[in-house]
Amino acid sequence: MNYKETLNYLYEHAPMFQQVGSKAYKEGLANTQALDDHLEHPHSAYRTIHVAGTNGKGSCSHTLAAILQSSGYRVGLYTSPHLLDFRERIRINGQPIPESYVVNFVEEQRAFFEPLHPSFFELTTAMAFRYFADEKIDVAVIETGLGGRLDCTNIIQPDLCIITNIGLDHTQFLGDTLEKIATEKAGIIKAKTPVVVGETTAETRPVFTRKAEEIEAQVFFAADDVQILSKEVPTDGKAHAHCIDTPDYSTGVIYQTKTYPDLKAALGGYCQELNTNTILHAVAQLTKIGYRITERDVREGFMHVCEMTGLMGRWQKLCSKPTVICDTGHNVNGMQYITKQLEQCTYDHLHFVIGMVNDKDIHAMLSLLPTNATYYFTKASVQRALPEEVLKEQAQGLGLQGSCYPNVCEAVQAAKAKSLPEDFIFIGGSSFIVADLLTSRDTLNLY
Repeated sequence: MNYKETLNYLYEHAPMFQQVGSKAYKEGLANTQALDDHLEHPHSAYRTIHVAGTNGKGSCSHTLAAILQSSGYRVGLYTSPHLLDFRERIRINGQPIPESYVVNFVEEQRAFFEPLHPSFFELTTAMAFRYFADEKIDVAVIETGLGGRLDCTNIIQPDLCIITNIGLDHTQFLGDTLEKIATEKAGIIKAKTPVVVGETTAETRPVFTRKAEEIEAQVFFAADDVQILSKEVPTDGKAHAHCIDTPDYSTGVIYQTKTYPDLKAALGGYCQELNTNTILHAVAQLTKIGYRITERDVREGFMHVCEMTGLMGRWQKLCSKPTVICDTGHNVNGMQYITKQLEQCTYDHLHFVIGMVNDKDIHAMLSLLPTNATYYFTKASVQRALPEEVLKEQAQGLGLQGSCYPNVCEAVQAAKAKSLPEDFIFIGGSSFIVADLLTSRDTLNLY
């Protein structure tokens, strides 16, 4: 099989949550442990950092990887989902796993894993761990897929655990209260291993405290010691970041922090202030346990995270006049950050291209959105996509007005046609909407 045929094989034989949702979810670690035994426990060959949370874990994982890369480490990065290509999930120093490795791994291991019927995520996690060992990395930043306690990444013994925050998402698997979800996420905390928790609530904080005490892990609550003193969104390009392949990716922000004055960061979304505080605490803990990280490394990582790791879709600016922004926020917490960010933006009229998947709290997300925007209801090219007509019907009940479009490309084309130079087009609601958008970027002439 070639690379494309191999991916098709994986999508057809290993159910992928990204496409089909709950049918792909497999509770328990039996398959993971069987694969790990067969591959000879590859994750034990390098150091690891484990990152969980409802929102922000992708941004935190990528930024930490960039900082460690700047420090001279050979860094593996495992994240999900991908936006354009499967290989985005598995990177070393920003470079995606080669197509040939994916093809060879599946061909060589299929006789073993086919009888197990692993999920897509179980199989790709095993592939990532083996690839990192084969390439002799120094450290891997590992993002959980779903939850923590039963997530198949949870076989590692990390140097540091990070839990960014807790929100109501994937409640059918993780529980229907913040306390229950926090309990699942707290499952990544390991004995006598430091853990940084970014944000907590009255319901979630006691969960982390109890878990840490039970297994003698030292817990650090980042919100108890806010490192950021102020934030500036520059208008003169001082924090400009040359990210991905587009020089005008983002103007970024400049933070004044207790440790790093004038800290320039490429990621400028509202939620990134909270992520930055979590990352700074994580860096402090890594330094304390012996990682060699200098001030220059921190500055390089924050400034060049997109270039160094391939990160996309976090309040990503695609073009100006009109301003076009996309963001992968896809649950209630994520949409809260997006609406706060939009309130800080200046424009004549807001055009909102939106699509969602069918297992989210649609009503709660829609209820957060501004009623003075024009909406373009659409759907992504995944089986979980909520039909655009259903989305429009629910939105109209909340005073959101707009039209339906069968795919993201047509929705964005319509928004561009109706926009004036001083307008603002936002595209999001789901990671898969952003994926379809970036796939169609050339067609849409978004540069």
